[in-house]
Amino acid sequence: MDSTPHGAAVTAAGFGVKGPRGWAFRDVDITAGPGTLIAVQGPSGSGRTCLLLALTGRMKPAAGTAEVGGLPLPRHMAAVRSRTALAHVPGVAELDPALTVGEHLRERALLQGRFGASLGALLRPRRERRAQARALVDDALTAAGLDVATLPKGDRTAVRDLERLEALRLSVALALIGGPGLLAVDDTDLKLSDRERTAAWALLRALAAAGTTVLAVCSEPPADPSGVVLVRTGRPAPHAADAPGDGGHDEEGTADALAEAGRA
Repeated sequence: MDSTPHGAAVTAAGFGVKGPRGWAFRDVDITAGPGTLIAVQGPSGSGRTCLLLALTGRMKPAAGTAEVGGLPLPRHMAAVRSRTALAHVPGVAELDPALTVGEHLRERALLQGRFGASLGALLRPRRERRAQARALVDDALTAAGLDVATLPKGDRTAVRDLERLEALRLSVALALIGGPGLLAVDDTDLKLSDRERTAAWALLRALAAAGTTVLAVCSEPPADPSGVVLVRTGRPAPHAADAPGDGGHDEEGTADALAEAGRA
């Protein structure tokens, strides 16, 4: 399955990640076209975050096959990383509570302009580069549904003063500045009210409908399952080839795999 110039198709078969003390997850199968909302549901410690990181090229798989945007993993992990973005993954990609909304946006726009732009774009006059950066930020904020003017102190509002849904929207906006084909969000519905959860899923559906493939980790999938590819993680069935004490799937296995990802 190929991808459009915008969204990235995602496929996986028998996909798994293993840490020093066991499997974080395994036997995951996915078939999702470009511009699909993929909901990864499972209890804490079931490998949800590891699956997200593996599918974005940030964690090396130990079993099975997967492709993102036609790029096979783990052979093209670096290329997959360049086409994907993490909106919110605790311990890996988080907002700095001490920084303001404006500081986060300016920093991300600067990084995008310096490392994500083509050589031709870098050679443009400074005024054009600044205008382009403002346009990228404005488009990302609009897509994420975050109106900075409505915040208590506008773009000078500190992240620590944002509501949970506002922080989620900011994280999504920052990720969208790079124009990813696959947007990954961890703990999508954590600490959200029913109303906020509905708004969060509406946001992610809208992004998928606009062409960006969205991978969202959650404790509960959207109430309306239409158009959603649901992937469940949990305790896998034991494999005969597993040595004693090596086939378990627990929080320690997930934590070990995350630690390995941090060192990669």
